[in-house]
Amino acid sequence: MNERTAGDVVFVETAARLHFGVLDLRGARGRWFGGVGAAAPEPLVRLSARKSDTLEVTGDDAERVAEFAERYLSSQGVRTAGQLRVERALPRHSGLGSGTQLALATARALAELHGLPTDVRVLAHAVGRARRSAIGTWTFAGGGLVVEGGRRPGHDECGPLISRVPFPSDWRCVVALPHATAPGISGAVEEAAFASLPPPSERDVERVAHLVLMTLLPSLADDDLEAFGSTLTQIQEITGCWFASVQGGAYARGKSEELVKLLAEWGAAGVGQSSWGPAVYGIVRGAAAGKALADRARTWLGDEGEVYEGPFRREGARVWVERGIEDQRADPPVRQGPKPRAQSREP
Repeated sequence: MNERTAGDVVFVETAARLHFGVLDLRGARGRWFGGVGAAAPEPLVRLSARKSDTLEVTGDDAERVAEFAERYLSSQGVRTAGQLRVERALPRHSGLGSGTQLALATARALAELHGLPTDVRVLAHAVGRARRSAIGTWTFAGGGLVVEGGRRPGHDECGPLISRVPFPSDWRCVVALPHATAPGISGAVEEAAFASLPPPSERDVERVAHLVLMTLLPSLADDDLEAFGSTLTQIQEITGCWFASVQGGAYARGKSEELVKLLAEWGAAGVGQSSWGPAVYGIVRGAAAGKALADRARTWLGDEGEVYEGPFRREGARVWVERGIEDQRADPPVRQGPKPRAQSREP
């Protein structure tokens, strides 16, 4: 990969991720977590970057982007930095993987600027992501339904990609995001939540694995929406109960729980909650059905949330370069970091 010139502006755009369920919270077979998920149609993260001697960040979530950038540059031993601008950001702590997508977009933009490797596992490790779930990492890398194989205790590695199956072009996903009444679960709070969870039964873990391998993936390959949807709903109900001691039930109490039931009543073949929520989703066939379901969700939510609708993404993050763009920033940087010190690239 060639290093970019001062006049080049790199753009990275990536979608929110939907987490459909954890595979194993027991770890009895030598691996923890693992999971199933996909990239949502929307909302999106968009970030732009140009070369600079110092690190400058503007836009939403500038503080977090600056931290991700400093971490990435330090890990790569880069002397120069870049001007980064967050054009669009995801809602934080909403079950859509905002931190991972923002971190990976930051790392990818800087890797493109400096002619560094862009393998998503390298990027994730550099910015400290995929420490538990690798779903967001693999949806950043590509589209379709992804299954990742979890982590081995004591190994600091991204869970391996086990399967990636594209969604039929006429399937539609509706994502409803009720406004949360309390801060979402993430960071240290999430660590404590996972530590407090009782281990699921071995039967439950085996059941989920069997459903994924013998029903969910084959029904997707066969374009059987009814079988896929009912299986996904089963998986969500089983794995949701694993988190009931923290979130109050199989789904987060309140609007998220109500919306999951309503989306099913309104005709969604498969429904569920992404991660800890409050984001929930429903899957239907056809553009008209997708619009109708989204409209009903918008009417029900009113001003108390947002709704997104569209086909599942068939590709991962989009990266493109525009040349010769003048710096048109109207606002001063929200966060400036020191000029990175040179460090060895050796592990």
